[in-house]
Amino acid sequence: MQVHPPVSLSRAAPGVFEPGRNCCAVAHASRVTMLVDGEAYFRTFARAAERARGRIAILGWDFASSTRLHFDEDVEERGPPPVLGDFLNWLVRRRRGLHIYVLDWDYPMVFGADREFPPIYGLGWSPHRHVHVAYDNTHPVSGSHHQKVVVIDDAMAFLGGIDLTDRRWDTCAHRADDVRRVVGSTPYPPFHDVMLAVDGEAARVLGRLTAWRWEAATGQTFEPAATGNDPWPADLAPDFSHVEVAIARTFPETASRPPVREVEQLYFDMIGAARRSIYIENQYFTAFGIGEALAARLEEPDGPEIVAVLRLSSHGWLEEHTMHVLRTRLIHRLREADRHGRFSVWFAHVDGLPEGTCIDVHSKLMVVDDEILRIGSANLCNRSMGMDTECDAAIEARGDPRIASVIAGFRNRLLAEHLAVSTERVADAIRERGSLRGAIEALAGNPRTLKPLEDLAEWPDAVITLAQVADPERPVSLDKLIEEFTPDTTPAAAGAGGRFWRLAAIVVAVVGLALMWRYTPLAEFVNADTVTGWAREFAGRWWAPLVILTAYTPACFVMFPRPLITLAAVIAFGPVLGFVLAMSGILIAALVTWVAGRALPRDTVRNLAGEQLNQITETLRRRSLLAMTALRLVPLAPFAAEGLVAGAIHLSVWPLLAGTFIGMLPGTLAATIFGGELETLLRDPSEVSWVLLGSIVTFMAILTFFVRRWLMRQHREPAQDGGEDQ
Repeated sequence: MQVHPPVSLSRAAPGVFEPGRNCCAVAHASRVTMLVDGEAYFRTFARAAERARGRIAILGWDFASSTRLHFDEDVEERGPPPVLGDFLNWLVRRRRGLHIYVLDWDYPMVFGADREFPPIYGLGWSPHRHVHVAYDNTHPVSGSHHQKVVVIDDAMAFLGGIDLTDRRWDTCAHRADDVRRVVGSTPYPPFHDVMLAVDGEAARVLGRLTAWRWEAATGQTFEPAATGNDPWPADLAPDFSHVEVAIARTFPETASRPPVREVEQLYFDMIGAARRSIYIENQYFTAFGIGEALAARLEEPDGPEIVAVLRLSSHGWLEEHTMHVLRTRLIHRLREADRHGRFSVWFAHVDGLPEGTCIDVHSKLMVVDDEILRIGSANLCNRSMGMDTECDAAIEARGDPRIASVIAGFRNRLLAEHLAVSTERVADAIRERGSLRGAIEALAGNPRTLKPLEDLAEWPDAVITLAQVADPERPVSLDKLIEEFTPDTTPAAAGAGGRFWRLAAIVVAVVGLALMWRYTPLAEFVNADTVTGWAREFAGRWWAPLVILTAYTPACFVMFPRPLITLAAVIAFGPVLGFVLAMSGILIAALVTWVAGRALPRDTVRNLAGEQLNQITETLRRRSLLAMTALRLVPLAPFAAEGLVAGAIHLSVWPLLAGTFIGMLPGTLAATIFGGELETLLRDPSEVSWVLLGSIVTFMAILTFFVRRWLMRQHREPAQDGGEDQ
């Protein structure tokens, strides 16, 4: 299987675009159209798909067969089905040679609440045999398949920020009370995004990308596309005619090849090329590298003005405390750099929305001067620069006034939509005020408008450190971390034999305890009544919680098994309070070892920690929270040694405590659950759910096995995500 996607149409081009550096290809398109918002995109996709003859390929972060493509009642009665899954089945039934390929992200279950069940489970939608649905799991740990590309007969292609899924349809009016904006019986807020439609050579480049992605994910190849077909709808007027389109991608690093970071490099080059203005619309605004490039331009006395249109709030508690926090940090950084008053950030607003909702600005767009227009899937976040797969397209005027006027007109069209005025009024205001910011300030104030994003909270460093976990720039293989953390101090010859004798000793100890319990007076002295009686008597003492809280600290130094203390806490105080006391005691132990590491001389810490100090010091310094979490998850060094080392290198206390909490959480929860079952067993063995307990143990074992096998495959096998051109 090929390691790199077979893009071969790259060629040198004047201007900003440089194939092999900030794009994979600069390809000709006879027609290019910008599609604003879901109504225009879904309708255009449906009309183009009806003209397909051989193949439709769909790449997406999400796909939902229940997606409503339009709300035209007259078309419903006499035309194709308006619902996506039925529509795709209808297409292949009416044209025998047509095959449709849908490649969706093989997402973690944490993202599954808003997604439909895959058809393989036999629930819901049943795709026709010529509608092939697959799930891409070739991305690294915590990465995602984020490209949003549709290619029809390798002759017309769509790319941008809109997936063929629910909660994407909306009109450019973004009315607060649009009853069509609903999933099932649940309404969703207004949604704004942009797509690009291209034909010709540009469509063929994207067609090769989709074919490669399908083969990499499934091991299968596409059916040949129809030749000579033109699926471009007759009534779709092009915005550009005969232009060059640059295609930029992100593919994450794997064990067998370096990353592809064309998306990031194109951002850097576009920012560097700006002379008058940079207009941004984006779902996220957290990429600190891109932020530093913007800050550098703001510090220049004659640099460009920068206008960002974002959304007011984030989706849900998790995003509010991760991406929203990082966005606030970046905005503060740019405002500090804005010495000449050229930076402004706005959010899209419409009157009448319920409390806690806003217009969801989901677009990934940048316009530089009147020279460069960029639309794609890549958010302005760290993930899109190196972790997730992305695909953007850009068009450059290179001094051609015909192209420049279209680019400027499209930017003004977007501002006109946000401000509920005409495009002409926006153009006039820009000329009169001399800046985009001045025009926005002059035209703002309608029920549908742009408002300045103000009153941003100051977040402490600890919260920012935690938030960074949600927006990594590069994939981190857990196997690489294990290799990095594991001290190579045990002779190879002792490996298998040492493990055998340790296992044998454990078996002998367990069998010996069982025989003692069965054939000695211990069975009469230590029974269910006496054990539960001890627990109740202990829990009734005022000092009992203090004993639990402080017990973990000496236990970590003498290597007494911490789960036994947790079991005792659960039996004595119940699962909830027992868990709280256990986790608090673990954090106290971590803090004590950290303080000791800071106070003791470095040589003393080195002697106490052994060779582990040299093995993990640099990793702890560089990766902070992630490294501490990994060390606590994988017991590769004694708990106390890890804390001593963290203190000795002056690691901040917040990564220490946060990493300890996250890393110790699974084990502590498991000990809590089993402690509760043990209490039930002592009280009344008949109440124990052995089937449930066995199922949980079996499930965790199987899950651990397959996750580790998958991680090892990611680390050792050739890459299965696209990379550099060959």
